[in-house]
Order: sequence, then C-alpha cells, then structure tokens
Amino acid sequence: MTKHIFVTGGVVSSIGKGLTSASIGMLLEARGLRVRMQKLDPYINVDPGTMSPYQHGEVYVLDDGSETDLDLGHYERFTEGPLTRDSNYTTGQIYLSVIEKERKGQFLGKTVQVIPHITDEIKSVIRKVGEQDVDVVITEIGGTVGDIESLPFLEAIRQYPLIAGQENCLYIHLTLVPYLKAAGELKTKPTQHSVGQLRQIGIQPDILICRCEQPISRDERDKIALFCNLQSQAVVEERDKDFSIYEVPLSLVSNGLDELIVKRLGLSASTPNLEPYNEILHRLRNPKHEISIAVVGKYAEHKDAYKSIYESLDHAGIHHHAQIRIGRIQSADIENEGPECLLSGYDGILVPGGFGERGVEGKVQAIRFAREKGIPFFGICLGMQCAVIEFGRNVVGLARAHSTEFEKDTEHPVICLLDEQREITHMGGTMRLGSQPAKLAEGSRSLETYGRDDITERHRHRYEFNNVYRQQFQANGMTFSGTSPDGALVEIVEIAEHPWFVAVQFHPEFKSKPTKAHPLFAGFVQAAIDRRSRRQKNTHETAPQTA
Repeated sequence: MTKHIFVTGGVVSSIGKGLTSASIGMLLEARGLRVRMQKLDPYINVDPGTMSPYQHGEVYVLDDGSETDLDLGHYERFTEGPLTRDSNYTTGQIYLSVIEKERKGQFLGKTVQVIPHITDEIKSVIRKVGEQDVDVVITEIGGTVGDIESLPFLEAIRQYPLIAGQENCLYIHLTLVPYLKAAGELKTKPTQHSVGQLRQIGIQPDILICRCEQPISRDERDKIALFCNLQSQAVVEERDKDFSIYEVPLSLVSNGLDELIVKRLGLSASTPNLEPYNEILHRLRNPKHEISIAVVGKYAEHKDAYKSIYESLDHAGIHHHAQIRIGRIQSADIENEGPECLLSGYDGILVPGGFGERGVEGKVQAIRFAREKGIPFFGICLGMQCAVIEFGRNVVGLARAHSTEFEKDTEHPVICLLDEQREITHMGGTMRLGSQPAKLAEGSRSLETYGRDDITERHRHRYEFNNVYRQQFQANGMTFSGTSPDGALVEIVEIAEHPWFVAVQFHPEFKSKPTKAHPLFAGFVQAAIDRRSRRQKNTHETAPQTA
C-alpha cells in the first residue's frame, strides 16, 4: 500500500516546510522510491493566480496549466515525480467542490458540515494522489499549527490513518528552536508548545525537525524528546544554510532523517545516491567564473516574487561553474535615476514578467540600454513585450508604440490582447496557461541553444505580439525565431547582430533544475561570462605596463 508522509509546521510561518518537504522527496527518490508531492493551502482563494506577488510570491505554473503555490517549484526542482492540478489544493477549491456537490443534490438533503464533508473531501484529494503508481506521497500542510484556517486540514490528516492504516502514515512536524543572543542559549519552549497544540488536535508527530541557527546539544535534544513524547533520535536538527539551499538534503541525510523514515514506514529502499548534489555543491564552492546579472522587475525587492528566476540563474551558474551575483533593480527606480546610473557594470540584464503599468517604462529603458550597449539581454513574458515596445519606438520608428494592456488607445498597439481572451470576464485561471508547443527558426540563436527545432514551454499571459507589425520589425532587424506551430503566435524574438538579445513570451524558469539548467538560462549566462572575459581582456591589454 502507498505510504503517506504529512508535513506540518509550527511556531512561525515561512519556516521552510516546502524546501524541507522537497528535500525529503529527493532523498527518498535517491533511494529508489517513487514519490509524489502535494501541497494543501489554507487560504480561501481558489488558486493563487489572482494574488499579489507581495503577499504570495510567484505563481508557479504546471504543464497542465494549473496556477499553484510557489512551493511546487521546490518540488519540481528537487524531485522527478510529475506534478498536476491534484498536487495543490486550497481551502477555496475544497469548499467549492463540496458546494457544487451540494447544489447537485449529492448529499440527499443532509446538513453539510466541516466534519465529515469538508474533511472527507480533503481525504479524497490526498487518496487520489496515492492511487497513482507511487510508493510514497508527501503532503505538506500550509500555514502554522494554531491557525484557525488550518484546522480542517489537520483534522483530515488526523483521520487519514483510519482508512490507510497507522503503519502506512507518518507525521513530520517542522518547528523553530530560536537562539536568544542575550541569554546565549537555544530555547525549546516554543517547540514544546507547538507540538502540544498538535497533540491537542490528536496528532502525535513521529519525527520532529528543528530549524535552528546554532547546534542543538544532546541535552537539549533529550529535553525536546521528553516533552514532545518522542525518542531522541527522532528529533532532527536542520541548521540554517547560509551558502546554498542545495545543502539541505545532505544535512538531513547526515542527521539520519531518510533512514528514520524508511524504518518507520517499513520501506524497501537502497542506499541513497547523492553524487549529483555533491557535484552541485562542489561547483558552487569552486567557481571558475564570477559574473553579475541585473534583474530589472517591478517586484525586485521581494525575493519570492521571482523565486524561479533566481533559482534558474543559479542553475545556469552551476552548469558553467560560475558564481552569479544578482542585482535586484526596481524598474521604477530606473525611470527616476536612469539606466546608466543603475545598470552600468553588469554582465547581463534580465527583465522578467509582471502585471500592471507601474515600472513598465523603466523596463523599456533598461532594454534600450542593453540593446545599445551590447549587454546580453534576456526578456521573459512582459520582458519580451517590453522589448518589442522598445524596438518599435526606437528602431522601427513607431514613436507611440505600446501595449493595449497599458494604453488602450495607443497609436501603435504592437502588443495586444490574444483573440481567445477578448470575451473572458473572469480573472482566475483564464489566461493562456500551461505547456504549449513552439517551432524554432533555422539559423536562430534559440535553435542553436535548444539543439532542436520543436519545444514545449509553460505560459501565463493574456497579451501577445501584434502580427500586423511583423514585416516592419523584421525589416529593421528583429527576428521572430520562435512561433506557435501554425505560425500565428510569436513566442521568441531575437536581434541577430547583438551578442545575446533573446526574449520569450513563455516562462522557461519553470522547467529548470539544479541538475539540468534550462538551455536559455545557460545560454544567457554563457553570454554574460563571455562579456566579462572580453572586458577583463581589454582592461588588461590597455593597462599601463609597470617597471
């Protein structure tokens, strides 16, 4: 029977359940097990698609078009098991499903209640993932123990062993053991209270993972185990990692977590193969190059808003043995201070996606700076649309070129609403979403980078290049190197004479892994390395000779 691992969190939010869950999944896969990941979120939104990146971070998109929590990005980067819309459910989705069943009369006049109807629906979505060809399902419960909105999910996983068998279920609780600098000691009381709250609900953790800044002593471990009704070896230390998140799985192995899980669930598993992650850390610790990349976005100060972008740049750095220093530049600041002031000295400029007019002109100015100065440029989604706007204004000669998203009556709508979007009124889950095929042009940089002429990439947008202007742009040097298979939609634009000027309508960051960098990110970083090498060579050649 499929085994189930439930991961909960306590004391504080943003404690790292997603990363820890993904690391556990990776370790079990490294031991030859088939793993599926799942996230249950307590917010009432039906999906995160209409939530602000400032509140939620990035919206992660799956192949099937699901708009999901950003933690699913960790799952995909660390594990190989497929993710689908069954991998992420919110309170809103659960209640919506139950209400639709009630409207259809499926409850035969019964009073619909949180228990059993909501909890039964939650158990059904957990069971659905476990019915696939899988050894272990890891289900992460969003939020923090003690939050009122999390209670139905916690009650559902409390009940789950009644249908799956206690021997097939394991509870892992992730908690914080803070270090008080003034007292010079770790404090275990918050962890005791967190586990106490969980036990009041009826869940006794099997394993306790303790986030901490300082090492947990044997005495402190024994104290936590005693008060939380655990054996000492089931209290696992997870110390903060300042160097790289890719240290996390290896640190959990060193603390015996994977062995604990395998024994507790009676799994037949091999010795873990951790060589790929050892190689990743070796490359990160021993870089051959060092470059700087400016990420010019409207949410630049919020790291989680572009989480997959930053991770994909790191993956490309790992691929090229390069250390990448990222400058997070607010596009609105460029409007006020100018690109020369904020972008000079960078080896590459990346303009990511976003919604809304704020900061768009700053992105356009940054792209013009990259184009005219020969700095490697990579545009993604809105970044591509801004590249088209900039080229239209300053090269093609369409002075008022713009997107109808920002200026409805613009004289030159070089970016316009997709035909399929014109009659849509609902916001959630209605964009062009998920995996879409594209065809690459002969002789293009994109074809050279991918090494194949047919690709599939994930999309999340409503606006697209206006084909009315194709001939004018091509006549002035912009190449449409990637299109939908029928040629109707522009997916990639390039400037062939530029060292590296590539902009894409899709989101390649959603398909990058630390063990396999996305080709476009790898190509962009290589171009930045080449630029840094040329500049260093020129500086060396022009430097005065000393006696």
